Amino acid sequence: MSAKATVVIIEDEPAIADNLIHVLEMDGFNVCWFATGEQGLAYVAGNNVELVVLDVGLPDVNGFELCKTIREFSDVAIIFLTARNDEIDRVVGLEIGADDYVTKPFSPREMLARIKLRIKKPTFFTSQVVTPVIDIDGQSTEPSTNTGHLISANFDYCVNGQMLGLTAVEFKILDKLISHSANVLSREQLLIAADIAPSASYERNVDSHIKAIRQKLKPFALADSIQTKRGFGYFYKQSPTL
Repeated sequence: MSAKATVVIIEDEPAIADNLIHVLEMDGFNVCWFATGEQGLAYVAGNNVELVVLDVGLPDVNGFELCKTIREFSDVAIIFLTARNDEIDRVVGLEIGADDYVTKPFSPREMLARIKLRIKKPTFFTSQVVTPVIDIDGQSTEPSTNTGHLISANFDYCVNGQMLGLTAVEFKILDKLISHSANVLSREQLLIAADIAPSASYERNVDSHIKAIRQKLKPFALADSIQTKRGFGYFYKQSPTL
């Protein structure tokens, strides 16, 4: 039997949480709700969680700071839910590791669709979870598994045996760039590759994801592998040493 995907809601407004819980549970998700950041953080740190819906304006901690803390130990998908709709807030939220940013008021059905888009695919109950890894040069280092063990859908790239720790969106963008290294890809093309519906308001957020990927490549002297073609987009410049 497959395990239910667990969504954690960290939101201090009961009415908002109740609407989300109802929609998610009706769709088969396991939902845990916490009204404070401290409670939510403790649960995420100690349990298997597929996605976190995180309010920015929590009573005990700023949601941005909580996201940073979670990113220190987990690559769980995170969707910010907030009344703050300034562009700078959206950019900051994505730069520190969130996968999406939804402003209040919102449609619970739309949130459900966003969650299903971002969430890691559920795995079967098993005593072993294996994370497939792909070398930066494109060679697969995916470990073999035994019958009954399902590989996690959370792929990553690695350099010299070290995983980069990419989020799902970052992996899809980097994978698209590497697999089309001879081409300049527009922001719209990269959004589509990341399973995000292209929109003028979101296209600039690709820049934030590119910045995050470059930071993760920097320790390996590969940050310059992602080149900018001003006015057109980005392309991956294969390192001659790889």
